[in-house]
Amino acid sequence: MSSSADRHPLTSRRSWLRRATTAAAVGTAVAALVGAAPAAAPGGTAAAASHRAAPGTLAAPDIPVANVKAHLSQLQSIATANGGNRAHGRPGYKASIDYIKAKLDAAGFTTTVQQFSYFGTTGYNLIADWPGGDTDNVVFSGAHLDSVSAGPGINDNGSGSAAVLETALTVARTGAQPTKHLRFGWWGAEEMGMVGSRNYVNRLSSADRGRIDAYLNFDMIGSPNPGYFVYDDDPTIESVFKQYFSGQNIATEPETEGDGRSDHASFKNVGIPVGGLFSGADYRKTAAQAQKWGGTSGQAFDRCYHRSCDTTSNINDTALDRNSDAIAYAVWTLSGA
Repeated sequence: MSSSADRHPLTSRRSWLRRATTAAAVGTAVAALVGAAPAAAPGGTAAAASHRAAPGTLAAPDIPVANVKAHLSQLQSIATANGGNRAHGRPGYKASIDYIKAKLDAAGFTTTVQQFSYFGTTGYNLIADWPGGDTDNVVFSGAHLDSVSAGPGINDNGSGSAAVLETALTVARTGAQPTKHLRFGWWGAEEMGMVGSRNYVNRLSSADRGRIDAYLNFDMIGSPNPGYFVYDDDPTIESVFKQYFSGQNIATEPETEGDGRSDHASFKNVGIPVGGLFSGADYRKTAAQAQKWGGTSGQAFDRCYHRSCDTTSNINDTALDRNSDAIAYAVWTLSGA
């Protein structure tokens, strides 16, 4: 996640009429999003379908946290071999792109590497499309892949990147055939001010922007002293995440610390509905939050935010597991998988 110094102004929140949507209206909207889903998807198993699903969809599969952590270990190794970081313009970032692209190519995704230039250095976005689904209705999940130059960036944002990758690979393993089209993205130069995602959005035609029904952003989802924060930008998307956590008896709070400081801002600024998850950065956990979620009050959610100690030791496995499963739940629910 970009520091507050890199914060870019946002357009105003979506209209107050949307903010005033009643619970009944939100439920209707969720049902409409998933109502055309097929009854079954090839390759799905009863064992994998462990999470409660909206009517008309398969239950979302469990995302193995061990697999997510294996991706984090690879990103750590890449950073270690490349000067200790995976920052924009550095070899560790390109190696990270290559690692994720190889996994997606092998799984059957159509991948595209988009280049952009920022202050004389080349950056890269990686886009992966799962074949099938209505391309006029896209459910897009993304995370920034770059770290700051000070460290390997395993929570910020290897955690979101790895969870999105494993969700995409699970789509392939289960042979999912969603009603809507699934797209996944990994952004470059987020730490420079959401440069990569903004470059991607600016290249889209207005028609292509209109085809994105939802952009879901995951930036820092394994913080060592975690909170459970849900973006409150779009009420329909927000309700899906809250349904998941409610089913797990986990209380959530609206996400405010990262407002305008991650890649969802690039999409929101052009009118695309956005949502996402966050486990906290350098804000301090309150006593009330510690009572609700555990952890240590008065301490930052992530004491290693933007520091060299943001390594594989800087991850809370429980938060990473819960948030990874919540990503799958939202992707399956919103796309009609």
